[in-house]
Amino acid sequence: MRRPFALLAGALLVAALAVPASAADGDKSFTIEDPRITESSGLAASRQHPGIYWTHNDQDTGAYLYAVDSGTGRTVATITLTGVGTPRDVEAVAIGPDDQIYVGDIGDNDGVQWDHVWVYRLPEPRTLEDRTVRATQYVVTYSDGSRDAESLVVHPKTGRVYVIDKQEDGGHLYEGPATLSASGTNVFRPVAPIDLWATDAAFSPDGRRLAVRGYFGGILYDWNDGRPKRLERLDVPLQPQGESVTYSADGSKLMYGTEGVGSGVRAEDAPAASKDSGTPSGSGSPAASGEDGGGGDGADGNVRMGALAVAVACAALFGLRRVFRRR
Repeated sequence: MRRPFALLAGALLVAALAVPASAADGDKSFTIEDPRITESSGLAASRQHPGIYWTHNDQDTGAYLYAVDSGTGRTVATITLTGVGTPRDVEAVAIGPDDQIYVGDIGDNDGVQWDHVWVYRLPEPRTLEDRTVRATQYVVTYSDGSRDAESLVVHPKTGRVYVIDKQEDGGHLYEGPATLSASGTNVFRPVAPIDLWATDAAFSPDGRRLAVRGYFGGILYDWNDGRPKRLERLDVPLQPQGESVTYSADGSKLMYGTEGVGSGVRAEDAPAASKDSGTPSGSGSPAASGEDGGGGDGADGNVRMGALAVAVACAALFGLRRVFRRR
């Protein structure tokens, strides 16, 4: 199995606590019904089509995007990308200004250290139907050497592209050039630490908040002009292998996805923010440490994760990581 330690740890968490879905308003939780989508690694809410979410497999037979209707869980359009090479390890999808979709082919494909990775950009189709769309391919390198990454975000106002590398002890936010070049190499540079073993991230629709998730929890940051300031823990649901996150189009929900056939996407209320103070107006307090973020109590008193469950899962995760360390 591709990530046995993460899968087993996720299973332990699910077994420890069963949590009902909760989404009072806005987009609801749903299940991806398409049997072709076996490793949904990224998620992005459509800007043009209400209730539609774009996703992809992290390793597929080609360059494909799937438009999934959150009301039915069914795929309503499959986009085949042309103008790009054979994808290696597609880990993220995001939507930037002018309804442009960005796809991050930024994974390490089971430990292979690439000297460059790719970002693809294409316009979001105005009509939902199976079609072929020509994409622009960008070559990306990092100023401090090759990185494993699963998180790509595009600022909704500036259009600047960012990547968060995936490191067990916490990674960094990497900033791309103000404008990506399709003819040269785009060097991404670290600009801020991220206190999480990140598997995905998403900007709020107004660009003021950055939500980052990992296998066991998440952190909400104030964007702070590109120097993220940690605000609070996110109420991340328990999932077998937590891989993706996106805001709903209206910003009221955070949608959390996982891998597997028939995988579920869970809707959780996005933390409210005070426009005057720039700090959360909810009852959550700032997190004091890294990946414990999913274990806080929600405003409705629903405890998401007990201390015992966390201890057992973390012990399994880090113990098995030593056993199954990649060669």
